[in-house]
Amino acid sequence: MSDMKNRYFGTDGIRGRVGDTPVTADFMLRLGRAAGKVLAGGDSRSVVIGKDTRISGYMFESALEAGLAAAGANVALLGPMPTPAIAYLTRTLHACAGIVISASHNPFYDNGIKFFSAEGEKLPDETEQAIEKELAQPFSTVASEKMGKATRIDDAAGRYIEFCKGTIPFEITLRGLKIVVDCANGATYKVAPAVFEELGANVITVGVNPDGLNINEKCGSTYPEYVSQAVLEHGADLGIALDGDGDRVVMVNARGEVVNGDELLYILATDRQDKGLLQGGVIGTVMTNFGLEMALKKRDIPFMRSPVGDRHVHKALVRNGWTLGGEASGHLLCLDRTSTGDGIVSALQVLEVMVSSGKGLAELTADVQKLPQVMINVQTSEAVADLEGSERINTAVKFIEGQLGDTGRVILRPSGTEPLIRVTLEGADEGQVNQLAMELADVVRSELAG
Repeated sequence: MSDMKNRYFGTDGIRGRVGDTPVTADFMLRLGRAAGKVLAGGDSRSVVIGKDTRISGYMFESALEAGLAAAGANVALLGPMPTPAIAYLTRTLHACAGIVISASHNPFYDNGIKFFSAEGEKLPDETEQAIEKELAQPFSTVASEKMGKATRIDDAAGRYIEFCKGTIPFEITLRGLKIVVDCANGATYKVAPAVFEELGANVITVGVNPDGLNINEKCGSTYPEYVSQAVLEHGADLGIALDGDGDRVVMVNARGEVVNGDELLYILATDRQDKGLLQGGVIGTVMTNFGLEMALKKRDIPFMRSPVGDRHVHKALVRNGWTLGGEASGHLLCLDRTSTGDGIVSALQVLEVMVSSGKGLAELTADVQKLPQVMINVQTSEAVADLEGSERINTAVKFIEGQLGDTGRVILRPSGTEPLIRVTLEGADEGQVNQLAMELADVVRSELAG
């Protein structure tokens, strides 16, 4: 079963280049039927489908709708909506599952599928395995009288906007704040500006003109230089950069400096601690900067690391009974506010701290001294050699760890969403870290090529 699961499902659903298996229309038709067979049971047969702004979303939406109907599932179409909005609407519409058509922060020529359970959470491994098993079965269609129907939810955006606003206290207003909001030409291009404007902010928008091809293109959370420049040009108090599907956020302070997910976690954790609202501690990942760990330690806030990926962070939070965790990329989980990573909700939590404390982002993050961290992506194929089995790579890693000392770290890991090996080094001396990272990347590249 686990081998079957790994055939299609990665760390964040199914993702790849459009036109390459499994990101094809015929596969999505079969996936819709398989998901409908597995998920659409009990009292609810309804599955909600949302998407980001990629041009291929139209094709995959139609294919999934047809497959689900063939399995007897009803379909509620949301149109372009952020990933966390689909999680929320899956719960509030009492659907049996939610489907997101998105490749998140990837370029437009990629696309993918994410699933949510009826509770608005990522599917457990066993459910993904059941869908994979059903995919191996011949395509079949239920009797005509049992086939599913499709409807469109016209007020989906309004419902989600009200939910986001409700995640901060009613008395908190954003009046007097000038905010640049970068929607990455993605799924938040309508709802994000509306949320911040309705809370009183003076909003300057960028990345709000999607054409199907420009999602994440030199904008959004993966390219914060864009919003940083806009903050300086407009003399804004801060900037908010979301990714293509709206589950990640990074922010920019009034000086145009990027405030990443690690620093945002520090702001939220220390504020909750001061108010007596922090449940346990904070979950980061193996990629979380050591500077955050040290800053939290000074505040006596417990910190633990999970594997990379929000589903692993979520599992660790649930296992420990904690509510706050995330990644440097800006994929933050505030389980005391919502069930999944939500860029808009996370930004609102930070804005609440700013308003209630009267402090800017620069002041709120002053105690986090991040160590220099370098990541080099090494292109590879699907048939990657076992990194741990390479004696040359292991020898290089041990040598570099010795050079970095107690505050240095080496992380080698395959990307869960792209054909890459991520070579990451962290240490006290930026020049040394850069040099050693390039040397290790050369070793990894040479081993994979040879």
